Amino acid sequence: MRLCEKSATPRFFRKCLFGLIGTLVALLGVLFSQSSLAAETFDGPSFRKGMWRFVRTHNVISYPTMQHRLVRQEATRCVDPTEAMKLTFSPATVGNCVSAKPERENNTYVFAKRCDNMGPVRTVITVDSEDAYTEFNELIAGTVPKTDFVTARRISDCEEEATSRDDSSVVVQRISP
Repeated sequence: MRLCEKSATPRFFRKCLFGLIGTLVALLGVLFSQSSLAAETFDGPSFRKGMWRFVRTHNVISYPTMQHRLVRQEATRCVDPTEAMKLTFSPATVGNCVSAKPERENNTYVFAKRCDNMGPVRTVITVDSEDAYTEFNELIAGTVPKTDFVTARRISDCEEEATSRDDSSVVVQRISP
């Protein structure tokens, strides 16, 4: 069955075209309502908005007992970490990598495989309170294992002007057992 015949009159063709456009708009409305419903059903940790201090370290593991710190960054920002967690917990597909759903045990969330800019990683998020958490990411692909560790703590309420300070520094350091 054809929706719009080629030999149809111009008036019939216009009606058919508007009918198709109406159907497309209705389908888009359903898709947007389902995506907003998925955003509302976020089942991850919640944190208080405020001034947060983040310390992130990137390490390369050369032997099971030896790590080399590549980068250590510190930043203080006025943020709502719950919004960032919504992105972390959303199902992501990066290339051929599809994120696994997190498994929760008490205050810990474990992603067997999460896809991000590093590639496929194993992620463990430990929630201390609504004011503090840690995130450990371990690269699970490639020949050189890498880790990324973030400590986040809320330090105060945000100031009126919401000033932020990024104190990023690069530190090369050998860590031995």
